[in-house]
Amino acid sequence: MAERIRRRALTRTLRLLAPDAGAHKGLLTGGVIALLAEVGFRVLEPWPMKHVVDSVSASLGADVSHRPATLGLLLWLGAAQVALTALRALTNYLATVAFALAGSRVASSLRARIFRHVQGLSLQFHARNRSADTVQRIVSDVARMQDVVITAGLPLVANVVTLVVMVVVMAVLDPLLSLVVLGAIGLFVLVSAGNSRRIAVAARRTRTGEGHLANTAQESLSAIQVVQAYGLEELIAERFGSANRTSLRSGVASRRLSARLERTTDGIIGVATAVVLVGGGLRALAGAMSLGDLVLFTSYLRTTMKPLRDMAKYTGRIAQATASGERVADLMAVRPEIVTPAHPVRIGRAHGLVRLDDVHAGYEGAEVLHGLSLAAAPGEIVALIGPSGAGKSTLVSLLVRAQDPTAGRVSLDGHPLCELDLDELRANVSLLHQEAVLFTGTVRENIRLGRRGADDAEVEAAARAARVHDFVMELPEGYDTVVGERGGTLSGGQRQRVAIARALLRDAPVVILDEATTGLDPASAALVLDAIERLVAGRTTLAVTHDAEVALRATRVVWIEDGRIVLDGPPQELMASSRAFRDWVAAGGHARDGTRVGGPP
Repeated sequence: MAERIRRRALTRTLRLLAPDAGAHKGLLTGGVIALLAEVGFRVLEPWPMKHVVDSVSASLGADVSHRPATLGLLLWLGAAQVALTALRALTNYLATVAFALAGSRVASSLRARIFRHVQGLSLQFHARNRSADTVQRIVSDVARMQDVVITAGLPLVANVVTLVVMVVVMAVLDPLLSLVVLGAIGLFVLVSAGNSRRIAVAARRTRTGEGHLANTAQESLSAIQVVQAYGLEELIAERFGSANRTSLRSGVASRRLSARLERTTDGIIGVATAVVLVGGGLRALAGAMSLGDLVLFTSYLRTTMKPLRDMAKYTGRIAQATASGERVADLMAVRPEIVTPAHPVRIGRAHGLVRLDDVHAGYEGAEVLHGLSLAAAPGEIVALIGPSGAGKSTLVSLLVRAQDPTAGRVSLDGHPLCELDLDELRANVSLLHQEAVLFTGTVRENIRLGRRGADDAEVEAAARAARVHDFVMELPEGYDTVVGERGGTLSGGQRQRVAIARALLRDAPVVILDEATTGLDPASAALVLDAIERLVAGRTTLAVTHDAEVALRATRVVWIEDGRIVLDGPPQELMASSRAFRDWVAAGGHARDGTRVGGPP
């Protein structure tokens, strides 16, 4: 069973690499040719020494069928030795460079393919899986696969070919002594089989442990403010230490098994060499082989035993690469839930009519929206309010097609979202989250992400409209000031206004605001609301909010509770007709779970 699992893992790894390796067939073919040439020169390399020994023996009176040594013959054999060694070194260099280039290019292509794949996976996948482990699979697991192809795969292929050729040549030279070599190879195969399985298991545990270690470090560092504020340094350090010790134990186990296999192989090689030296010496004394033949045979023996030693050394590395390959293959096996249809409907720039008709949706089998129907027309600002967990964020996910409904239909301008090109759909929507996400780079670059072809004047115009320009000009380098990771060098209100400038530059007909003012102080919130007014003017806008001021500025308020709409109308009418809405407004809209309608008024 373990052997089948190991072979399956290796097969999955090779299949994973095949599409990227296929693009570099020429380079790989050249590497293989150079590799085979190196094996040929390695086979020929001991022959000048054999002829030198036999010619010198003949000159000293030994009964061998070889011409006596002369200065010219020895110089010629010396030159032949230099030429063969140089050619072997050259072909080895060419093969190494070819495989190194191919390995680097395949790894780069594979890494890009994995990253594109991961970006297309659903939000549910990213919610269930820890980002540090995913990053480790993309970066370090692919790097380990690449490293093994260069440092272990190439030598292993060369050694296997060399082993086969050398055994054939030795069988021709002396069939009896070649049986000793075959016996040593058979014993190595028996010893390595069990060890290889255990090394592969330990390697998989090591990679899993390293993934947990990366997750622990990433989680604690991303929440360093909370860690320090609550004095959690020791607790988090202990968690990291526990994960570190687990990873260490698995890594030591893998290395210990690899070392044991290498030393056992050394013992097998030592015994085989001793038997060949004794047996070959006796056969030379008996005249069954010349002294040069014995030297040639022992040279081949040494060359043949090196592949066995190397195969033992590389078994651990190959097991690690297979474990990494299996982790990457598992990631690639996850199928995107949201994809562009084979023949999408093209709508260009949408007018902005958004509809949800009898929509049911949920997560992990739990339904959140129960037959919800809603329409928003161009120019309309719809505030979505209600207690936490009512389904508002699920509704937002449906509108940008981060998930699909389990029943019902979500449409834009009358076209079901599942029939539209995914990139085209999302180009028609500007989404502003509660936590404005900025990327490491300049303020200008972050705004330009809204429309990458925009020039500096358009970027500045969007910044002015979003009330960004004044505070940006106070920064050390203005628009060329680099913001920290996730915009950490700016305040929450500043980050949100930069995000609004980005959305303004995008100029999408549909705007979705997801708690855009939550967590801001009154002054910052006022500036953000002013910028939002410019953003939503003339556009279809849906604003998820717990802020009463945002709701009162809307043209229409929709109260969602338990996945259903329980209130729907202009805010002024609801203020007059609904006590629950008046109480919600009186509380500032922030009583997230305390105010409930409980059913239609």
